[in-house]
Amino acid sequence: MASSSPSDHKATIIDGKAIAQTIRSEIAAEVRHLSEQYGKVPGLAVVIVGTRKDSQSYVSMKRKACAEVGIKSFDLDLPEDVSQSDLICKVHELNANPDVHGILVQLPLPKHINEEKGCLELLSRSGISVKGKNAVVVGRSNIVGLPVALLLLKADATVTIVHSRSSEPEKAIREADIVIAAAGQPMMIKGSWIKPGAAVIDVGTNAVDDRSRKSGYRLVGDVDFHEACKVAGWITPVPGGVGPMTVAMLLKNTLEGAKRIIVQ
Repeated sequence: MASSSPSDHKATIIDGKAIAQTIRSEIAAEVRHLSEQYGKVPGLAVVIVGTRKDSQSYVSMKRKACAEVGIKSFDLDLPEDVSQSDLICKVHELNANPDVHGILVQLPLPKHINEEKGCLELLSRSGISVKGKNAVVVGRSNIVGLPVALLLLKADATVTIVHSRSSEPEKAIREADIVIAAAGQPMMIKGSWIKPGAAVIDVGTNAVDDRSRKSGYRLVGDVDFHEACKVAGWITPVPGGVGPMTVAMLLKNTLEGAKRIIVQ
């Protein structure tokens, strides 16, 4: 029997959209249980400052997601010139509301909120153990890079952070069992940098010119997906990998907050 060549290898695609939908279904079931058992449901308040269309769209998506799982949504729209003291006062008021178990302030804040937890959830639900593994985080932002590194450490991984000033990032990446790419550099991580069988979670979302598309661009990650697929054991696509997890994790956090208060 002829053996397969290395070029025949193809990584398992981690479908963030499907995993996010599974999480939402689990949340909906728990919300129904809270409603039936205690007569209460989780509540998520979203404070939006200003009228930016992208923020409005993102908040609308969260509102729809809440409705799908049975979480009550509270919206507070504030003018762009709201003072910091007034904003803080409004947040305190929401915090004092017993029906509110989670608060998100859209200033707009970056859309990467909850991505660090989403990364670990993707690994866990794909059957990939973190404990004792060598993990490399590419990027050191306080939005994704540093938070995900801390979560990996807490999960007993050995963590290395590489960034724009690292002299030879490919050396560290080649030793990694788990790679979290969050550098914001399109396709910077080549297939030759990936350790065979490694799990690759690509947080990057970069728009690159593509005249074949009606939009004139396409979205790519920080990893050269087609090259890495031939080497990695698991990999997330862009789009459709980490992105769908952000709202799912926001809903999960709200549920956990509600359970701590409702279930005494």
